[in-house]
Amino acid sequence: MRVKCVICDQIESIEDESVEAKRLRNRPIHTYMCKECSNRISEKTKARIETGNFRFYRARSDEEDW
Repeated sequence: MRVKCVICDQIESIEDESVEAKRLRNRPIHTYMCKECSNRISEKTKARIETGNFRFYRARSDEEDW
């Protein structure tokens, strides 16, 4: 299966029977990133976490009391 990286537009081939290929076929919302882009993003994220200025914003759960 030929796939295209969403960040750098590099075209790569992955096995048709792999889990990642199945995920991309069955759920189009999932996107593919090449290993270079994935590694670059993870390294920059780790560097941001180490600075202490990185915050995880999670959705607030507003519970309603009846």
